[in-house]
Amino acid sequence: MFPTPELVKSYIADGLTCSHLEVEGDGQHFTAVIVSEAFAGQRLIQRHQIVYAALGDRMREEIHALSMKTMTAEEFQKKSASASAQS
Repeated sequence: MFPTPELVKSYIADGLTCSHLEVEGDGQHFTAVIVSEAFAGQRLIQRHQIVYAALGDRMREEIHALSMKTMTAEEFQKKSASASAQS
């Protein structure tokens, strides 16, 4: 049985405090927008490692692929404001 986006979302939320979390996918390939203050001062690879640590063995055993956008709350607000201004 393949994991659902909701299940992957719960896996991430259980291991990482997020102020915003979106997960979409088809059971094997997932995309996620993850907003957490744990990412403050971290480089992109470090942010991804934080998410992989939250997922643990599930990344190898259940989830085939995960594409991530990782941001702090401030980065997310700036991106949201920029997107709103362009609409």
